[in-house]
Amino acid sequence: MSITIEYSKRINSLGGYAFAEVGRIVEDLKARGITPIDFGVGDPLDPTPELVRETVKNAVDRHATSGYPSYIGSKTYREAAAAWMKRRFGVELDPEKEIASTIGSKEAVFHFPEAFLNPGDVAIIPSPGYPPMKTGTLFAEGTPYFVPLLESNGFMLDVEAIPDDIAEKAKILWINYPNSPTGATATREYYKRLIDWAHERNILIAADEGCYIDIYFDEKPMSILEVEREGVLTFYSMSKRNNMTGYRIGFVAGDERIVTAFKKLKTNIDSGTPDFIQDAAIAALEDESHAESMRLLYREKRDILVEALQSVGLEVNVPPATFYIWLKTPNGLSSLEFAKKLLADELALVVTPGRVDHG
Repeated sequence: MSITIEYSKRINSLGGYAFAEVGRIVEDLKARGITPIDFGVGDPLDPTPELVRETVKNAVDRHATSGYPSYIGSKTYREAAAAWMKRRFGVELDPEKEIASTIGSKEAVFHFPEAFLNPGDVAIIPSPGYPPMKTGTLFAEGTPYFVPLLESNGFMLDVEAIPDDIAEKAKILWINYPNSPTGATATREYYKRLIDWAHERNILIAADEGCYIDIYFDEKPMSILEVEREGVLTFYSMSKRNNMTGYRIGFVAGDERIVTAFKKLKTNIDSGTPDFIQDAAIAALEDESHAESMRLLYREKRDILVEALQSVGLEVNVPPATFYIWLKTPNGLSSLEFAKKLLADELALVVTPGRVDHG
């Protein structure tokens, strides 16, 4: 006897993955003995710094009988995060009230809307943008509203383009600077305008800024918390700054009231990041030398790729930060069509198709 399996409305609301078709072609290339050059998903290939690896090896034994970790992060880890925020941005945060650990950024970004959205509430989301901003909104039964990041506007989210009826329903405004995938960075003046707009409309600002904020090539990017913390929550991750994508560790910081709600939500969802991973993250946060070395390496890679792309006539926006290049497709091709052409046997280049959704 068979049963009928019915997916939830939430699962059914998720669209297809644009990279799936590219992935199938990649697997076919590999099966035929062709090794593609992968410029796809942003997962660093360089090793995690030796300092971090050695710390986690020792920490496993040190925490041999430690049991479940803290849901919100150990006091030592939260203090290290607060100390890094002070050194990096000059922002003083209370590690007891204004910081909580996360299992990387993805789970935090995805789950955050559950703490603040009721069915029908709107979350304003940049496009292109990090997919969990959208999927987390949908799973919280909210409504995503996409604001395009346009070259004509420096890839800055233009709040003035948001209709009044959308702003009235909005509870969360997502931003991401340094931006993935455009590489754009935000100025103090931009943040001031954004904060004023959001405060006037009682909208929370969720700033996913910490994944790439230490991958920059000229001017050091600032944190929105340098301007204001009321009504603001920032998201940080060790994944890209420290080549720790597999470690799954980060933190949120900002308005105590928002952090309190996030802690309550998180305590009911997971059991926290292992203590030995938190110890490794502390070591990573306390060392700046490897972060500087990585910046130099990424600059070298960026310059090589930009020169190569320009040499074949492609229009390139040279990114001031992140390790992405947001490239215009040639000859009117869609991003998927262009990505598939790059996977021809004689090229075998893997890129991620991108598109801009409009609200």
